Amino acid sequence: QVHLVQSGGGSVQAGASLRLSCAAPLRTFSSSAMGWFRQAPGKERELVAATSWIGSETVLSESVKGRFYISKDNDKHTLYLQMNSLRPEDTAVYYCAASSKLYYTDPRDFDKWGQGTQVTVSS
Repeated sequence: QVHLVQSGGGSVQAGASLRLSCAAPLRTFSSSAMGWFRQAPGKERELVAATSWIGSETVLSESVKGRFYISKDNDKHTLYLQMNSLRPEDTAVYYCAASSKLYYTDPRDFDKWGQGTQVTVSS
């Protein structure tokens, strides 16, 4: 079983920044597209951001473009989600995920998941 270990998150005021981290095993980190999903209460899980196995290509949902950034630290085998200018509608449980593919093509390709971390943004 692949373990993706998340850290970060918390409760902040609107306009603040947070960074989420996701540590992955080397084999997973170096051979998988990786991404961040979120699920708000009463809503379906949605893709927030994804990056290819090498980190050269990224995808962001329209709702976070210009505010959130996804990146990989190859030395630390860690995936990050930098979240700036947070809004109350960003409140959700955020999940790190790894894909069975090298490049992001379909959210259904993600088959390994972190434990989830709560992000709460108050107005």
